[in-house]
Amino acid sequence: MENEKNEYKPDPSLNDRLLKTRTVLISGEINKDKADEFARQMLVLDSESHDPIYVYINSPGGDVDSGFAIYDMIRFVSSPVTVVGMGLVASAAALIFLSVPLERRIGFPNSTYLIHQPLSQLKGVAIDVAIYAEKLEGLRHKLDQVIADATGKDVKEVEKDTERDCWMSAEEAIRYGILSRTVKTKEEI
Repeated sequence: MENEKNEYKPDPSLNDRLLKTRTVLISGEINKDKADEFARQMLVLDSESHDPIYVYINSPGGDVDSGFAIYDMIRFVSSPVTVVGMGLVASAAALIFLSVPLERRIGFPNSTYLIHQPLSQLKGVAIDVAIYAEKLEGLRHKLDQVIADATGKDVKEVEKDTERDCWMSAEEAIRYGILSRTVKTKEEI
């Protein structure tokens, strides 16, 4: 008997129904496929109308380039986008969360936020590792600047905070400037 992994497979009709309500869900690991799917959804919604779009995020993060693709797409569309943090909003997901103005960054009371420097698991010859390390350091400064700009923090303070994993509850994220407020009901959004 073959070992089968019990993976959740979303019902495609649910996604279609969500899109009809101008709602997009980002969950799980952020990667190129997820960024491409998100871009298609946003472009279609934006072409249909410029009514608000709601993006719910529950993600441990993932590929930072894919995170920037989503970040840029949210800023590209004409429709106003509101992001709602639920569960875990970490790493590249936190970057995406910061793509909208503070007043449109909302979270559920039990959501958790994580900012940190980019991670790498690169292996290879010394010169390639050195080149990648330089690129990674530049990416770290870019991410720290995005966080500083979105939160109103001094970039030096952000650099210190992202030196290690910086975990925040929803209330701590409000004080940090990542989140504007928490909501318990849809009517509060």
